[in-house]
Amino acid sequence: MTQRCQVTGAEPRMGRNVSHSHRRTPRRFSPNIQHKKYFAPSLGRTVRLTLSAKGIKIIDRRGIDAVVQELLARGEKV
Repeated sequence: MTQRCQVTGAEPRMGRNVSHSHRRTPRRFSPNIQHKKYFAPSLGRTVRLTLSAKGIKIIDRRGIDAVVQELLARGEKV
């Protein structure tokens, strides 16, 4: 399963842990990925999306129909 938000495109990023003695070791910053189901009235069915926490907030603000239309325009599977 990819850790990628379908709305914002957030993906894991690489970084480093820095200890007290400034030794650097690689680490991975993962986005807060959730699986959510929404009923999309424009499609007449439920859609299951892989979202980050920020993507959920975007859907709350703009509405599921607007976001689904944007995803379909981008050619993403919904």
